[in-house]
Amino acid sequence: MMIPVFPDNPFQIQLSFHKIIERYEEIASTDEGYRGQHAKALLAQAAEHPELKNGITKVAQLQEGEELISQLLAELFPPMLTLNEIKAVSLPYLNIAFNYSERFQNILNEAGTDFEFSIRDFDEHQFYVASCCMILNRFYGTNLDFTKPLFYDIPAANGIVKHYRILYNGDFIDVIPTAEAPTLTTAQIDELISNYDDLDLWKRTFPAQAWILKGFALMTLVDVTVENAVSILKSNLLGNASAPDMQKSLANIFQSIFRIPDLRIGFTSFNQEEGIFTSRPFGQKVNSYLLPDNKDDNCKQLLCSGAYQKLIKDHDYFAVADVNDFAAKNPLSLMAQHFKDQDIGSFVIAPVVKNDVLLGVIELVSPRLKELNSVNAHKLEIVMPYISDAIDRKVGELQNRIRAVIQNNYTTLHPSVDWKFKREAQNYIQSANAGLAYSLKEIIFKDVFPLYGQVDIKDSSVTRNQSVKNDLLTQLHQLLLILGQVEPHEPVIPIEQHLADLQGFIDDLGINIKADTEQSIQHYIETNIYPLLKDDAHHNERLKKDIARYFEQIDNLTGEFHSNRRNYEKTLSLINDKLSTVLDDRQDEIQKYFPHYFERFKTDGVEHNLYIGASISPFESFNPHDLRRLRLWQLMVIAEMEIEQFHLKDALPYPLDVASLILVFSTPIAIRFRMDEKHFDIDGAYNVRYEVIKKRIDKAHILGTEERITQQGKIVIIYSKAEEEAEYIQYIRILQNKGILEGHIEHFDVEDLQGVSGLKALRVGVLHQQNLHKLHTLSYDSLYKQLPVVDEE
Repeated sequence: MMIPVFPDNPFQIQLSFHKIIERYEEIASTDEGYRGQHAKALLAQAAEHPELKNGITKVAQLQEGEELISQLLAELFPPMLTLNEIKAVSLPYLNIAFNYSERFQNILNEAGTDFEFSIRDFDEHQFYVASCCMILNRFYGTNLDFTKPLFYDIPAANGIVKHYRILYNGDFIDVIPTAEAPTLTTAQIDELISNYDDLDLWKRTFPAQAWILKGFALMTLVDVTVENAVSILKSNLLGNASAPDMQKSLANIFQSIFRIPDLRIGFTSFNQEEGIFTSRPFGQKVNSYLLPDNKDDNCKQLLCSGAYQKLIKDHDYFAVADVNDFAAKNPLSLMAQHFKDQDIGSFVIAPVVKNDVLLGVIELVSPRLKELNSVNAHKLEIVMPYISDAIDRKVGELQNRIRAVIQNNYTTLHPSVDWKFKREAQNYIQSANAGLAYSLKEIIFKDVFPLYGQVDIKDSSVTRNQSVKNDLLTQLHQLLLILGQVEPHEPVIPIEQHLADLQGFIDDLGINIKADTEQSIQHYIETNIYPLLKDDAHHNERLKKDIARYFEQIDNLTGEFHSNRRNYEKTLSLINDKLSTVLDDRQDEIQKYFPHYFERFKTDGVEHNLYIGASISPFESFNPHDLRRLRLWQLMVIAEMEIEQFHLKDALPYPLDVASLILVFSTPIAIRFRMDEKHFDIDGAYNVRYEVIKKRIDKAHILGTEERITQQGKIVIIYSKAEEEAEYIQYIRILQNKGILEGHIEHFDVEDLQGVSGLKALRVGVLHQQNLHKLHTLSYDSLYKQLPVVDEE
């Protein structure tokens, strides 16, 4: 059977059985028994066909001697194994195969007459370099390992494509140099192993037919269909591992493939949008040899031009067999210096590509020179598809996490309601696929119980005004000193008038500060004072320095004239971040009991809305106990936020306090997602009463007094029904027993709000001196167990 052959070949091919004939000659001369007689008989027949020993040059000669060849090879093809072994005689470089075992012949019969042998992913380039590597290893003592697994994909009768690994036995092959075979220098060999891709170089170095390939090979196929499936399965399982575990697993695989026990592996992620490399591709640190300091770097600045072209542009391997030589030739390359500093002798960088998108690069490094090179780099081809799939899944998981962070921090779409949006989107997509018109329906959750709470920073507006006032006074006093030294050089408004105006601003700030005071003063200064300061033609050197220092101090981020305002903003930010962290962490805990909608807002403090009910989580069984548990949780978490803020005060630029409020509303309401504003809002005219109370209650007073219902260090609970009062007193008692709330409970009526009357309130102080460690380890679950058991209807 003749199979298509690659046109170029460094060998003169001589299909010969000289080694098997020589073996029979030995037997005939030493064995006087049956084996000797049998050998002599075969030798007599072979003598009539000298081409069997000297070399078959025509297919017709092979066909004529087919029966004799079969007899010569009988010991290599035992009849007892013909139905078990998948075996044939082959000469790969001629692509000839014959003398099939019976099982092999049956497989070919099932494949059909149209089937043609084709080694998977094996082209002329690989064929030629593999041929040259055989010569280098045999005659020049190199150890170029190009023996990557070769596979045939052969269809079976049932239509399933089965996969077979090809094994060659080359014991019966000789490689013989001709007079045309060149003698290679060490420099030529080094150039070859660093330039796998340069096929012309290989062909020039190893001229066609300069060596004789004489003999035959035994080809054995092993059915690896199952193993092939297992490899795919392993790649899937690999995607579930953590980044460090995945890296360790890949290192073991590559050590086996390259037969380098101390081979190390790294991975560097590529951000295509920004054109940078990063060593934290999955939110976890993985080892990176390109970025040994774990700092992101621009790929153009990091890579040399050759590596940039190969990896970023061509998505191809980049191999360096000698790092010292590479560094010497590229003295300005950061990449070369990084590898040299880590005592790496040779390395291969392979691009990880999925759907033509570069996800990152795999780095294989060895401490020894030439152990990794452009030749064996291509052994990566057997595993790179699996690696690409695994890393693509990891990147996808990270993107999902990023979207979750964005969702939790920048939108109000909460995971508890996500299912309904997905369902509606699926309906829309299915209708569109069917060619049907479909309008997205409004997302509404009916009969949900609302819970509203806030922890408000007290006197924040007063503190802000005072910080603005202090900064302006500092700035104005400095201007007075500078302006007193300025001498006008042309008729303008007298300096004395500007000085009087600035002093007037100072006097006004000592009395009061209005909403537009800051803008008015700054406008006056920029319009009237700055032109005088910037016209420095008549200023002396000392005044110029004073003016320069002044302008340095007006910078919002660093200047002294904004220091108090920055401290105010920092105070608000630290308090809000602390309050939000406590609320978010505890929210994750309570969600496991019954899923509910949650949103929070940062203002001068932190507000939150909770909605719970069967419509939000129809997959769960909702009952009133779930509402009571959430209400106790809300009271406890607000107390914890108060305590955390109290302990934070010593670290704040301004030691501000907070006051807290909870609004109780026991009538179920409906909420609707407003597509225009992308958030949930109260639905229905009656339910608007709840929103009115929320917006106005924190500024309300105790009925008949001028005292605000909110008070620093205390939690006020607003309600309207006697049963709500009784319920919350139970919650307060639980927290009093835990030493969280003070023993005294205030009861009072709330002044009438516009359109709302009859509200009442409980107010209780928080014991702020709690030990934070004890607070952090407090089990909320132990609190829930103290809730009274009530028969559910």
